[in-house]
Amino acid sequence: MNDLRLKLATRANGKRDGELMLVSPSGRHWTPAGGQAPTLQALLDDWSTLAVPLAHRRDSLDATGWQDAEAFDPARCLAPLPRAFQWADASVYRNHARLMYQWRQEPIPPRYEDEPLVYQGGSDVMLGPCQSIIAVDEAHQIDLEAEIAVITTDVPMGASVEQAADCVALVVLLNDVSLRALIGPELAKGFGFYQSKPATGFAPFAVTPTALGDAWRDGTPTLTVRTEINGAAFGALDAGSELVFNFPHILAHLARTRDLAAGSIVGLGTISNSDLASGSACITEARVKAQLAGQPESAWTPYLRHGDRVRIWAEDGKGQNLFGTIDQDVRIPGRAQGVRSRPCT
Repeated sequence: MNDLRLKLATRANGKRDGELMLVSPSGRHWTPAGGQAPTLQALLDDWSTLAVPLAHRRDSLDATGWQDAEAFDPARCLAPLPRAFQWADASVYRNHARLMYQWRQEPIPPRYEDEPLVYQGGSDVMLGPCQSIIAVDEAHQIDLEAEIAVITTDVPMGASVEQAADCVALVVLLNDVSLRALIGPELAKGFGFYQSKPATGFAPFAVTPTALGDAWRDGTPTLTVRTEINGAAFGALDAGSELVFNFPHILAHLARTRDLAAGSIVGLGTISNSDLASGSACITEARVKAQLAGQPESAWTPYLRHGDRVRIWAEDGKGQNLFGTIDQDVRIPGRAQGVRSRPCT
């Protein structure tokens, strides 16, 4: 099952879970998956039976040049899984841990290098690539976080690292939005994130590991993730370097005492490189770097404001956009919507 080459998306159709779409390798065309897989969750629930025929259909479409397929429209996309049974996020990039715990004025957890650091996020509402980041107040310090995640088939309790690797169905790109001003007070209660983590945004395409080619190696994404804020380059991060754990290790850790259901989304955490030239995948990191460099606070990157625009995409070694683009503006309810500088791409 690991040799499947599929690129999938979910199109809005007025229903909560949308309509599963087959996407051409170029990302320029799509067509309904249909049959027994009307939604991505339906496909994941019966992956061993449905995925191979879907891949054969994709092969047939490739042979005809996707002649009868529609042009892909990112504005019609929901998240690949508009609601998920589980969203668990790790923090495996050493440089991100170093900078964020410095920001929180806390030591890195003593067993950070021994077992994955993971929290369980809210998965009832996931945002599509062009859906706005909705925030109650700019004073909450709205931050982006660019990440790579996987969507699983069923992972049995006690799965080994090798067995867990076979449970990776799809790879996705996401924006794990954080409200930084709420994180400290929330964590101080000793119970974890909740209000400080609003809805997560996703790039349109969910892609099988094999379809990523050289951009996937040994359970690790080997690609470049680019971030922009208001059209200005903010980061170009190597997602395959400076990790403590890969996806199979994280999945095996999560399945130590329980099964993981098909459709679980599991992230690596915010991508981060120690090379300053790579920029950042979140604003707080950039602010900590500026502070360490002795820059005055007036020169630090501001948190996101109403009307700001965030773009995130991932490229392979040939510069090919692998997952499509997250293209979100920030909206504070009750304020004028504002106008995008250009349509969602």
